[in-house]
Amino acid sequence: MRDRNNGRGILALFLVLGIPILQPAGLCAQEAHRQGATHDSANEQRVNAAALGALIRQLQSQIQDLDTQVKDLKAQQRTTQTESAELRREFDITRSQLEALKAQPSGMMSAAAAPATQTEQPSMEERLTHLEESVQLTDSKVSEQSQTKVESGSKYRLRLNGILLLNLYGNVGSVENQDYPQIATAPGLLPSGGAFGGSLRQSQIGIQAFGPTIAGARTSAEIQFDFAGGFPTVPNGVSFGIMRLRTGTVRFDWQDTSVVGGQDTLFFLPLNPTSLATLAVPPLSYSGNLWSWTPQLRVEHRFHLSETSSLSLSGGILDSLSGEIPPVEYNRYPTWGERSGQPAYAGRIGWTHPFFGQDLTAGLGGYYGRQAWGFGRSVNGWAGTADLTLPLGPRIQLTGEFYRGRALGGLGGGIGQSVLWNGSLINPTTELYGVNSLGGWGQLKFKLTPMFQLNGAFGQDNPYASDLREFAGNPVYYKQPLSKSQTAFVNFIYQPRSDILFSLEYRRIKTFTLDSNANAANNINLSVGYTF
Repeated sequence: MRDRNNGRGILALFLVLGIPILQPAGLCAQEAHRQGATHDSANEQRVNAAALGALIRQLQSQIQDLDTQVKDLKAQQRTTQTESAELRREFDITRSQLEALKAQPSGMMSAAAAPATQTEQPSMEERLTHLEESVQLTDSKVSEQSQTKVESGSKYRLRLNGILLLNLYGNVGSVENQDYPQIATAPGLLPSGGAFGGSLRQSQIGIQAFGPTIAGARTSAEIQFDFAGGFPTVPNGVSFGIMRLRTGTVRFDWQDTSVVGGQDTLFFLPLNPTSLATLAVPPLSYSGNLWSWTPQLRVEHRFHLSETSSLSLSGGILDSLSGEIPPVEYNRYPTWGERSGQPAYAGRIGWTHPFFGQDLTAGLGGYYGRQAWGFGRSVNGWAGTADLTLPLGPRIQLTGEFYRGRALGGLGGGIGQSVLWNGSLINPTTELYGVNSLGGWGQLKFKLTPMFQLNGAFGQDNPYASDLREFAGNPVYYKQPLSKSQTAFVNFIYQPRSDILFSLEYRRIKTFTLDSNANAANNINLSVGYTF
């Protein structure tokens, strides 16, 4: 019995001592299992946290873009609302003044006051009409909350612009081009008294893009097209003008400096006469108005001489175009100017000062382009230019340009006659000579009312007859060398609203052949345009 009791005591003692020993071992096993599970859970949480962080960063970027767009829209809306309120206030003041004038009995007006009232009355009515149109336009913008009209692939806005232009024309005499003639020609094999027709191919379409600010410069771009690129060879193809590229530029504009690249007009001759009858090419082309749409890169800088006067300097390089027709339809071969291995160079300096409430501007420019004709033969094309915009009163303005140069057929100088030769170009002994020429144009503009203007212009291009006579036996450009081209026109332009235009123009063209009679033609053009 005692042995049994002793055995039970020993067993109890082992149990008492074993429990504390076994318990830590079990706890260690549980703790190890728990740590393993925790480690797996931590890895999974880190993966989820990384994905969540990337998603949050993406959402933050999108929110910042949306916030920027909302701020821009709010700023535009506030500006538009301010302008609308100002226009409404000015409109109410003008209307009250007009009603007060109308309410006055005619007998209360003194003899001295009557002429003043008669002078002011038309301007107030015109101003009232303009304000009504502006208020309508501003209200429509406010109601749309300055919403972008043209959808863009980027967040920056686009603007569509252009003109739908109908030209109805009548010609008396023979011309090289019916709907916008520049040269009078001799009667053909089947001469007629004249021609009448219509055309829409001078209509234009443009797109403007307004981009971000880069290095402090506002960025923008613009491209322009028209439908004067030729005609398809189909029945009635004269009505189906082919679209063509006119200009396309990218601009970087700082406060006083601009960098412009693309295809553009001649920046060293910035003026053109005013005409709706000739949009496919500038008015008075081949009659003293040099022009071209050429790829170029230029820099412009403006100096402020005083609070009212400024000086501008422009300089750049241009694709050296020499005026020849491309030899094939699709493949591009270098022009004679491009074969020289260098671009053309041009520059202009201009001075501007207010005068009679307008800008008086005078400018001087220069151009140089080298042409390589093979076998070591080269011709230096050059031009010295001058331009002037002179206000002669609040409603009268005189504008004009002048040039003197050599081998300028690529810019329309010398009536398109640039280089002459006698013989075959593939003969190394054949000599070439650049045609000297001078020309220019002037225009007088009368703004009879803000909606109605009268323009009269005259231009002349005069290649040197002595140069033409030397190579008269081998005419290169025309059947007979042209020694002088004169064009005069007068037009009336009526613009009842900002988007509607009407114009009637009469044009007289006189083209002289070398040592022979002149050919003359008359053109009448009625234009109806809608701008957008």
